[in-house]
Amino acid sequence: MDWIEPLSARAVQDFVFENEQADPRKLVLQHKTLAGLPAPMVAQQLAGRRKAKAKLPQWYATRGIVYPPTLNLEQSSSQATALFKAAFLKHASSQQVLVDLTGGFGADSFFFSQQFETVTYVEPDANLLAIARHNHQRLGMHTINYVHATAEAYLAASPAAVYYLDPARRDVLARKVVKLADCTPDCTQLQTQILKNSEWLLVKASPLLDIQQGLRELPNTKTVLALSVENEMKELLLLVQRGHSAATQIRAIDLHANGEVNWEFAFTHTEEATAILHYSEPLAYLYEPGAAMLKAGAFKRTAQHFQLEKLAPNTHLYTSHHLISDFPGRTFRIEHLNPTEQHLKELLPERRAHVAVRNYPLTAQQLMKKLRLQEGGNLFVWGFSGTRKKYLALCQRLR
Repeated sequence: MDWIEPLSARAVQDFVFENEQADPRKLVLQHKTLAGLPAPMVAQQLAGRRKAKAKLPQWYATRGIVYPPTLNLEQSSSQATALFKAAFLKHASSQQVLVDLTGGFGADSFFFSQQFETVTYVEPDANLLAIARHNHQRLGMHTINYVHATAEAYLAASPAAVYYLDPARRDVLARKVVKLADCTPDCTQLQTQILKNSEWLLVKASPLLDIQQGLRELPNTKTVLALSVENEMKELLLLVQRGHSAATQIRAIDLHANGEVNWEFAFTHTEEATAILHYSEPLAYLYEPGAAMLKAGAFKRTAQHFQLEKLAPNTHLYTSHHLISDFPGRTFRIEHLNPTEQHLKELLPERRAHVAVRNYPLTAQQLMKKLRLQEGGNLFVWGFSGTRKKYLALCQRLR
């Protein structure tokens, strides 16, 4: 039975919107049916819409959207990254025709269709394809072409200008995998066929994938994008260009929740390898690289570019005498360095602060317990190692 129309019917949608805060698991235990449909199906809609609230706000706000199982939503791009990705790929390729070989829930295809004249969504799961088509129509998008096929079958029959691949990062036992060759479909095997048909391929990889491993698997990669949203690492993207053999540019980018760029830093591995790095004990300001910067691995190049000193080889924090206002990450002013226990009590009379550590013998939670602090307040307590000793710094966050 096709459940899409019943799930998007007014009675079910009213229930889903009016019971947003309900616990889906409790509803399944307490009811056999909800709004005239099996309780597990409606509970899945509640869980999906709750997940979409932050990840896909346009879907969340639209009545009639149908949500697939949680695993499909987990794999889906967020609205912020999909918006950025579509604009980036259109600008990089200057093409008009794109094929999304792993259509899935359809978030990427939806935003690609706002940038490219022709978008084809390819998906082997007929139910997921039907859900994506239905949702696209509810969202007002009627120009996407839909093909029920595997990526491999589609590639054998239809060339295109630009391809996008977001392979499933789970094996046959549903265990998470990281290497591109372990994902489905295996883009390392498909790349030869793809680059015969097209000049461009964009691959979305696991955020845990080692960049050098990715470059070994996709040797024609022109650009690597490490994408974070509000300083949370979200996606690692590899833009492959047919015949590309020059140095790969690595771009660390942090996005606001609306998809706009907060900051960006670009470099090559050669620039990182040849950058001159100096170490220093803590000075007036402390800098913590953003999540995308840490993923990209621009540890020496960051210091050289912003004229900062690094605290220690394995302490990925930086320091300076003068404030660097455009640093790609969090910036702090050091108020007190290594205060005594009594002095810290005087400085934090309410015993509240945010605690963070880098290359320190205690975790943040352990340090908080040792200092008898509770999370909160306006100040940060940083624990970190310098080149000569360990430090405790009471800081004011500036950015």
